[in-house]
Amino acid sequence: MSRSRPTSGRSAALALGRLFGFPRLIVGLGVLSAFAFSLALFIAAIVQAYHTIGGALGRLGQADTTKALLIAASEQADTLLVGVALLIISLGLQALFVGQLHNVPAWLHIRTFDDLKQKLLGVVVTALAVNFFAVALEWRAGPDILTYGAAIAAVILAVGAYSVILGRQNHFPAPGEEGPDAQPHP
Repeated sequence: MSRSRPTSGRSAALALGRLFGFPRLIVGLGVLSAFAFSLALFIAAIVQAYHTIGGALGRLGQADTTKALLIAASEQADTLLVGVALLIISLGLQALFVGQLHNVPAWLHIRTFDDLKQKLLGVVVTALAVNFFAVALEWRAGPDILTYGAAIAAVILAVGAYSVILGRQNHFPAPGEEGPDAQPHP
């Protein structure tokens, strides 16, 4: 009994399929690395909180202890927000390139690259605000804080403007196109 050889069209399709599978592998590795960094940041924040709170328990009631706890808490929030951003990147890339995950909250369902960008922009703005808060808590005196605050405000304004523009592009179809919510013209 002889085996039939696959046709050249079929072998070309298999080769093409393998070629297109390679980017999915690359993205899969990116998903894993973003998830690993996210997990590492969450663990680091937990360990840092444990050490900071443990060290502060013996000094509760002292004037500088409360301020030190506030600074540590805002720095932890900043670390957690970066961890969340990396988790969103991981889940978003997974959804866009590999396959949708069904066990994530509805607000985290990412269907387009623009969805991913919008979610990340919100986390970035929040992280910048928390970072400024931590710096402001440690600020002693001088005009340095104004320059730093103005730089963060400029970035937040730019991100906000971009987010508004991105949102308008997603909600209004281009001329000649009809979106999902388009009403028929009379």
